Amino acid sequence: MNLDNIREKIDYIDHEILRLLNERFEQSIRTKRHKEMIQDAERETLVLENLKNYADAFNLLQEGFVTKLYSSIISESRKIQKEKRILIGFQGEHGAFSEAAAKHCRPQAITLPYPDFSDVFREVEQDRVDMGIVPVENSLGGAITEVNELLVNTDLKIVGGIKLRISHSLLKLPETHFRDIRVVYSHPQAIAQCRSFLNRQRLESRPFYDTAGAARMLRKDKPKAGAVIANHLCADLYNLEIVKENIQDHKENHTRFLFLSREEQKAESNKCSIIFSTPHKAGALFGVLETFAEERINLTRIESLACRDYPENSVFFLDFHTDTANPKIGKILDILKDKTIFLKYLGCYKEEEVG
Repeated sequence: MNLDNIREKIDYIDHEILRLLNERFEQSIRTKRHKEMIQDAERETLVLENLKNYADAFNLLQEGFVTKLYSSIISESRKIQKEKRILIGFQGEHGAFSEAAAKHCRPQAITLPYPDFSDVFREVEQDRVDMGIVPVENSLGGAITEVNELLVNTDLKIVGGIKLRISHSLLKLPETHFRDIRVVYSHPQAIAQCRSFLNRQRLESRPFYDTAGAARMLRKDKPKAGAVIANHLCADLYNLEIVKENIQDHKENHTRFLFLSREEQKAESNKCSIIFSTPHKAGALFGVLETFAEERINLTRIESLACRDYPENSVFFLDFHTDTANPKIGKILDILKDKTIFLKYLGCYKEEEVG
């Protein structure tokens, strides 16, 4: 092993230390909602004592150094817990497009990753995070079925939206040469959106549960001849190199994300969302749509979903433009109660488009 190899190993370890420190602070933030006071002296003492015992197993870790280091880490954890910053849950790993959308709208928020969409809904419902952000539809792939099904059954309200341009990048390990890449890992939807690029480069694709998760796996497992399709932000997060940006087949590729909260917002809005189901008879859906036409309200989305709770009737998702505090909304909802067998008001909110 030469000097360059050793320094490369050190750089990798330093990056992992920072990543794990960030993950530790995230876990510390999560404890805040489970205890009455930020400082728990008994717990802190126990942590330090355990770490000193662990340090005895390593010949280069001195007790004084370990105590000083972790006293500083614990102090920083308390400082972060005291900050009055919004906590936003998202599905996936750091670097996911959901996190990018959240950071664009609320750059000072703390974003916390969760494995599944259902976890995000549950954490908001149980007041463990202030908001959740979830993708609801993609301009190429259509509706995100799992998210839409969760919206049918939740009491959460939509308090914001963002339509984000999705730009995919090909990322590789620093030590891997582009010509050596043979296999590309990513979420199936991202692979489908970059199919022409992959075919031109004669690269084999392998599905992974998440784009950012694929980037993290590449850094950790270093699969031979491997690369990933992910958000370019993953390059810094996982110490990867960008081979090429904007490799998606269609430049007009957008995903719409929604912010969820326990309470309806009262701020400025430009869009409202409802979910409803109509009786299984001719003209029932027309009757609902006619209500909006009579009030001269523009619909921006109407989509049906087969729902397990209403097996004989499709559930419709409907978005429409509105001004803040539009008095017609209450009137419309009252009319729709008589024309539907199920009606859920998800909220009025401000939605923006980026890219």
